[in-house]
Amino acid sequence: MVRLTTMAMFCAERGASNFEGSNHANPVMDRKQGENTAMSTPGLLGVLGGMGPLATIDFMHKVLDATEAQRDQDHIPVVTACIPQIPDRTAAFRGEGDSPLAAMIESGRRLVEAGACLIVVPCNTAHLWFEPLQAALGVPMLHLVDAALDDAAALAGNDGRIGLLATDGTIASGLYVNRRPASGQPMQWLLPTAREMVEWVMPGIAAVKAGEIAQGAEFLSQAAAALGKRGAQAVILGCTEIPVVLNGSNAPLPVVDASAALARRCVAWSQAERASATHA
Repeated sequence: MVRLTTMAMFCAERGASNFEGSNHANPVMDRKQGENTAMSTPGLLGVLGGMGPLATIDFMHKVLDATEAQRDQDHIPVVTACIPQIPDRTAAFRGEGDSPLAAMIESGRRLVEAGACLIVVPCNTAHLWFEPLQAALGVPMLHLVDAALDDAAALAGNDGRIGLLATDGTIASGLYVNRRPASGQPMQWLLPTAREMVEWVMPGIAAVKAGEIAQGAEFLSQAAAALGKRGAQAVILGCTEIPVVLNGSNAPLPVVDASAALARRCVAWSQAERASATHA
């Protein structure tokens, strides 16, 4: 997880230099002197979305839910790029489609130009390209999987038995199971069977993307219940379409919502940045 001090240093320095690791010139230096820009907004969060659109909207709702606010100005500043034309991440992982990296970089640079000091990607499978994306953008980023793992570790405790619902690309890549929470504690993973992936998980995710919410909820609830029967204490909702239809109130066992975990960390970062700017 990116440290807040690193982010603050980045925000302070970017007005005086080009972005490290990128040929993309500092857009602020190209604007007229004295012109108001997004760079004057402390704690500006960039959301690289569109993967898919409904998941992006769901993430934004969770940012609002995580914010204690009495008026508009109490909410955190956010700029979002929702570009659904980014190539499919699962198909790319399978070798059946174009890489999404170039399109994600293009979308991310829009956020950088808008003044975002921190970027997040509310799509699990897209994190297979996290490192080259961050290197190309030169901007601090929070990792969605790290946020989910930390919440799962807190919920299940040492040697907790954690189920995972995610795309076949996310599961096959080891994006979750090969990563550890910040505490370093081990986890016992319970994954859907091949049949459950084919009959419930992937069709459930596809149904949500197609707007067939009730069908998606039915499939994904069955998949979660199967993990619970095999001993899962909780299940990570490791695809951002899944928490659109499955949550703590309707799931057959406790859930870890990766989108909500990331949203809470984004709010904490932005509020800290704004407080620091107020007292500077």
